[in-house]
Amino acid sequence: MRLIRKLLWLSFGMIAAGAALAQGFQPFVVRDIRVEGVQRTEPGTVFSYLPVKVGETMTEEKAQQAIRALFATGFFRDVRLEVENDVLVVLVDERPAIARVDFSGVKEFDADTLRKVMREMGLADGRIFDRSALDGAEQELKRQYLSRGLYAAEVQTTVTPLERNRVGINFAVKEGEVSKIRSINIVGAQAFGEKDLLDLFVLRPPNWISWYTKNDQYSKQKLSADLETLRSHYLNRGYLDFNIDSTQVSITPDKRDIYITISVTEGERYTVGEIQLAGQMLVPKEELEKLINLKPGDVYSRERMTESVKAITDRLGNEGYAFANANPAPELDRVKRTVSFAVLIDPGRRVYVRRINVAGNSRTRDEVVRREMRQLEGAYYDASRIQASKQRIDRTQYFKEVNVESAPVAGTTDQVDVNFTVEEKPTGALLLGAGFSSVDKLIVSGSVSQANVFGSGKFISAQVNSGKVNQVYALNYLNPYYTVDGISQGFEVHKRRTDASSLSTGAYVTNSVGGGVRFGYPLAEQLYMTFGLSAEHVSLDLFNSSPLSYLNFANLFGSRYNYATGTVGITRDLRDSAILTTRGSLSALTTELTGGNLNYYRVGLVHQWYHPLTRNLTLALNADLGFARRIGSDPVPFFKNYYAGGPRSVRGYTALSLGPQDTTGASLGGTRKVVGNAELLFPLPGAGTDKSLRLAVFVDAGQVYAANQKIDPGELRFSTGVALSWNSPFGPLKLSLAQPLNDKAGIDRVQRIQFTFGTGF
Repeated sequence: MRLIRKLLWLSFGMIAAGAALAQGFQPFVVRDIRVEGVQRTEPGTVFSYLPVKVGETMTEEKAQQAIRALFATGFFRDVRLEVENDVLVVLVDERPAIARVDFSGVKEFDADTLRKVMREMGLADGRIFDRSALDGAEQELKRQYLSRGLYAAEVQTTVTPLERNRVGINFAVKEGEVSKIRSINIVGAQAFGEKDLLDLFVLRPPNWISWYTKNDQYSKQKLSADLETLRSHYLNRGYLDFNIDSTQVSITPDKRDIYITISVTEGERYTVGEIQLAGQMLVPKEELEKLINLKPGDVYSRERMTESVKAITDRLGNEGYAFANANPAPELDRVKRTVSFAVLIDPGRRVYVRRINVAGNSRTRDEVVRREMRQLEGAYYDASRIQASKQRIDRTQYFKEVNVESAPVAGTTDQVDVNFTVEEKPTGALLLGAGFSSVDKLIVSGSVSQANVFGSGKFISAQVNSGKVNQVYALNYLNPYYTVDGISQGFEVHKRRTDASSLSTGAYVTNSVGGGVRFGYPLAEQLYMTFGLSAEHVSLDLFNSSPLSYLNFANLFGSRYNYATGTVGITRDLRDSAILTTRGSLSALTTELTGGNLNYYRVGLVHQWYHPLTRNLTLALNADLGFARRIGSDPVPFFKNYYAGGPRSVRGYTALSLGPQDTTGASLGGTRKVVGNAELLFPLPGAGTDKSLRLAVFVDAGQVYAANQKIDPGELRFSTGVALSWNSPFGPLKLSLAQPLNDKAGIDRVQRIQFTFGTGF
């Protein structure tokens, strides 16, 4: 529209100029040039667009060029040329300039953000006013309100003339109420219940979580995605003839309620007939047949067929055939309601990787990403190595998302570039806490950590915790690539005071100062070993109310201890993602040996296992075992015992409260720990596919046992409940509501609601 208006002005000016020039215009030598009508534009600007200078001959052709050039600047509404005694007079009528752009009634958007958008569209202070740009900006603002579900929004623009040929622009908005989806109906569904189908949708009528998800606000893009989800649901269950006949979206006259009606035809359900492989396979046919996830007689599933095709192409990709293609050609038998496939395999040419490119890492250095690569430049393309590289980059936890794609090199047939695109996330954590109780009084705690210091991939954290229970000052550092071979190196120093008087444990106070170094060594792609050596000085203070076993320990071994601890650990990580794990496992075995004034050793084992049951349902199992034993005649110090109970072990029981107790009911801890957790993870109902909100139904079990106590499964404490995890804008929050299943009255301390909270930056 803006271009058309400019052309019309130019045509009008040229016609008018041509008419004026036709009336007796004769070429002449320009004695002088005078510009009239300019207010803001410098005369020199006008002179620069004229094709003639003083002393040159002015012709009709040059006059037309001058008018055309001056109109093209967009500065003027009208341009005329006159001649007075061989003086060329240029008369212009300037377009007004924009003095200011204001907004009134805008609540949904930030005014500064809107001004930035308007500037990009040509409306900003000091710019030349263009009516077409104003019309476009008004339509864009209306479109933005429609995208937010504000269908009743009204936008009215006012242009106010000001002094010195300027104008003020005001956008007056009446936002109205947000239009809500009142109902979604699916007509023609018989094989599945309408409620079950609607649970697949992101869009839905208002519910208790709509204030956060905004899924009750209509969006054409979201509806298209929901329709594709509906189609996939049917195709994955054998309904090959499924079709969406029509989609109707209607809005009430007051533009507050939206109704969506979807008409479908389900068709018949098909099972799988025969599946045959054909073409150039390059690997044993039997090996490729094992990759097919559908067998004759199975209900057809597009998802499983797609997975099978991908598995075949990935297998060929491991041999360097980056653009291998496996095309399943279906053959339907509508009488028997079966579908057979001939999978035609075309491996294409074997290719090399010319270059590996990394994009999106604005803060993180290239080397931090590239050192995780397992695919080499100049080597044969290997899909398994590229996937391993993607997983290793993901496990650094520096990025919110990691994507990879292969692009053929122009002009070649056997080279590709592998492009990794990452989206960085906050890698720092700021944990703050404050509380008050009659026992602890005011507690202030906090820690600052950065897992990607200056984009180098190094980790550093400083912790400060000030309160009656814990006073901690600690500094940690880790370089995960101390050498190019992947050997890590780190250190830790701390000063810690623990006052357990108000905890579930017996009363005692420890003051410790120490530090240590640690190294890590990669044994294999997913196997890692760590070594550490630390030294610590601990002073112990007890009270008359302390348990008798604590007092006996201090009488026998004193209250001041100097000791050194050596640690060895091994970790195996087979998880598909460290960000949102859905399958795989993580195993960690740690051992520590302590000598000096204290002599003991401890062994710990943690194993986590994840298995996807459905697209949105994941089974997670966790086992946490610990074993400690004395060396020689010295017992394991009670302040190094294991404890259980609380949000990170057995939910529903007060933290550190399980296990042996003294006669006053104080928890003494134990030298052996058994904790197990089983969780079913799924999206929060009403939140659609939002991955930042997840619910879990869990069963926890655990107990700790003293050195002279037999491990009795009958003493395990169980609990069940639900847990919510939310990666909120303010940081991760975890909340659990648990019900102990076999707590013993007068012994166990119950705490049904527990939560942890922190914030990231």
